[in-house]
Amino acid sequence: MSVHFIGAGPGAEDLITVRGQRLLASSPVCLYAGSLVPPGLLAYCPPDAKLVDTWPLDLDQIVAEMVAAHAAGQDVARLCSGDPSVFSAVAEQMRRLDAAGVPYDVVPGVPAFAAAAASLAREFTVPGVAQTVILTRTAERATAMPPGEDLATLSASRATMVLHLAMQRIDAVVAELLPHYGPDCPVAIVARASRDDEVILRGALSDIAAKVHESGIRRTAVIVVGAALTAAQFPDSHLYSTSRPR
Repeated sequence: MSVHFIGAGPGAEDLITVRGQRLLASSPVCLYAGSLVPPGLLAYCPPDAKLVDTWPLDLDQIVAEMVAAHAAGQDVARLCSGDPSVFSAVAEQMRRLDAAGVPYDVVPGVPAFAAAAASLAREFTVPGVAQTVILTRTAERATAMPPGEDLATLSASRATMVLHLAMQRIDAVVAELLPHYGPDCPVAIVARASRDDEVILRGALSDIAAKVHESGIRRTAVIVVGAALTAAQFPDSHLYSTSRPR
């Protein structure tokens, strides 16, 4: 039996892959974070499935549930908000499953930054403007950032930057980004991307913090920074150029 780490998407119940939905429907045990995973996804589970909300559990308790299910010969659907490859805390779960001899696989999902781009109707990699996307976070109330991954260092590239888990530090984030991006750099905040209660704030580094404080948004949001957000004059991509060899 296997543990299936399944990307549950950013919030909308239908933003899950066909493969993820199929595995969810065939797994007799489902582990999910009740504060992040949309409740409607659980409707895909078998009617008699064991549903475990991992929000109040610690890592050892979560892994114990998966190991116990494996011992009972049951597949486990481990739902991860967004995509398991980014800020999902699956690495430490996999490490423990390896030690316990429990097999697992991973099903990708729609990450929050992609859902935010869709909501903003923007491409984050615009020809001649930005061809790099930095996905990062801040260290407050979380594990420390590795050397060289502080915002002051990362912002030197002026690439499109998407910050997760940073809303409660919006003032400090702005202060760290201003020296390289400048006060006029476009910024967008997308809270609860793809959900019915989605909220979008648009502004610049000079005024976005005030807009965030006024909105009351504190969590479940990403901060997008970079010129790609408002770029209008840029060269066409070489991808569809008539001069490109075919």
